[in-house]
Amino acid sequence: MILLFFPLWVMSQEKNKASDAFVQGTASFYNNDFVGQETANGDVYQPKRLTAASNNFKLNSWVRVTNLRNKKSVIVRIIDRMHPRMAKKGRVVDLSTKAANKITLIGAGLAKVKVEQVPIGTEY
Repeated sequence: MILLFFPLWVMSQEKNKASDAFVQGTASFYNNDFVGQETANGDVYQPKRLTAASNNFKLNSWVRVTNLRNKKSVIVRIIDRMHPRMAKKGRVVDLSTKAANKITLIGAGLAKVKVEQVPIGTEY
C-alpha cells in the first residue's frame, strides 16, 4: 500500500518545492579575494555589479533580496554557486559588494534576509 502512494507523495513534494518562490536565511557578501575570478555561469565577478551566488535559484535568474531588519531590498542576478559549507551555516545568498551596500549589509557582515524569485518580464 505504501508503494502505491509513495510516487504521489514524491510528486506533491516536488510540486511544493517548485512553487516555493522564496527562501529565508542568512546573507553574506563576497570576499575581495574573488574579484576578477570566473563564476559558475562564466561571468567574471565584479564587485560593482548587482550579482549574487546562491544554491537555491537557477543561474542567471533574477531575485529580490530583502534585509529583514531594515526592509531594504535589491534585485540581483544569480551568477555563481556557494560552497556547500555555507548552506550548512544557513547562508542562502552571497551578495556582490554593491548589492550588499544597497541593503546595508557591509557594516554588519551578515543579515537575515528573504530571497524571492523575480518573475520574468517584471520591470525593476
